[in-house]
Amino acid sequence: MKILELGKFYPIRGGVEKVMWDITVGVSERGVDCDMLCACEESKVIRLNEHGKVICVRSLAKVAATMISPAMILWLRKHCKEYDIIHIHHPDPMACLALFLSGFRGRVILHWHSDILKQKTLMKFYRPLQNWLVRRADSIVGTTPVYTAESEALAKVQEKIVSIPIGVVPVKEDEKGAAAIRERFRGRKIVYSLGRLVSYKGYEYLVDAAASLDDSYVVAIGGAGPLKEELQRRIEQKGLQDRVFLLGRIPDEDFAAWYRACDVFCLSSIWKTEAFAIVQIEAMSCGKPVVATRIPGSGVSWVNAHGISGLNVEPADAEALAEAIRKVTDENEYAEFCKGALNRYRTMFTFEGMIDRCLRLYGTDAPDVPAERNGDRETDRNGDSHCQHDGSPERNGGRETEADSRNTESDT
Repeated sequence: MKILELGKFYPIRGGVEKVMWDITVGVSERGVDCDMLCACEESKVIRLNEHGKVICVRSLAKVAATMISPAMILWLRKHCKEYDIIHIHHPDPMACLALFLSGFRGRVILHWHSDILKQKTLMKFYRPLQNWLVRRADSIVGTTPVYTAESEALAKVQEKIVSIPIGVVPVKEDEKGAAAIRERFRGRKIVYSLGRLVSYKGYEYLVDAAASLDDSYVVAIGGAGPLKEELQRRIEQKGLQDRVFLLGRIPDEDFAAWYRACDVFCLSSIWKTEAFAIVQIEAMSCGKPVVATRIPGSGVSWVNAHGISGLNVEPADAEALAEAIRKVTDENEYAEFCKGALNRYRTMFTFEGMIDRCLRLYGTDAPDVPAERNGDRETDRNGDSHCQHDGSPERNGGRETEADSRNTESDT
């Protein structure tokens, strides 16, 4: 069997590209032939191992978050017959067009990472092609059962859908770096968040939440983006300069330290653009509880099991965020939330579990880890948790781009 992962672009800038990369690496490491085709500034081939490679075809420009790449169309028309399965990652109109024009007759798996929400005008022109892709797909993968069940574009094809949660390798140990961060804040509880400083992240509500917390807390927000100056003004206007810190882009060498140093991770996002939030499961892999939001139609609050791995509150509610942060870090509750976060990661969001589920969907031999079908939304609360951190080795290429993908995540 030979599989092609199709879509987005290289180098990795956001969650969709990272999932593509991780699946290609993970599947090929299991001895199954799996390549990745994507658009890039220059044509090149990156050999991952004897069973997998990344094929970068040249793009001409980037328009509305889409790489324009006639070379992708030409390459796929020429080589599609070499593959048994094309696993296409949505949203990516260029990849969809390339598949449409390829003449491919094999099995198509559509990985539905999110709806297209921002490009409403262009969506009028793309919708017929997207509808073709939904009909053409033999199976549709959602990262959570909630998101795909509530997507209007998938309403008529629910029987095709399976849920394969995103999985990541655990964030590595960095006790020295974490200790330095904890020393910087001298025993105060650290509330950490990481992401692009853009509107849908709702960071203004996290800043406002800090005003409702006492001086025993600090809020540290990592990432770059167009709202940095506006957020800094808000911090200064509220007199929170000693309690809220905009860290800027987190360098790769500090990526693990901040997760390991914090007491709680907070995801303050307010729009459905936040479909999953990989940062949540990275925090859980460190045994850190999460405070997140219940965004209608999003899978965010499914990822963070309420009352187990953390707490979920209504979006755009600063006081609710502050209250949840206080509750999660309460000395009578904290240890149980830490244990629940690590257990949630280990039972649902490991890298190996994601690869196992993909291989079963492809029809190759893999351990018995079934893909979850829509309708089966029960949170997995079973499994032992020992609150120990797993320092597994990093995967080829995965962690090198991890911090960058969180700092500069692209919008859909």
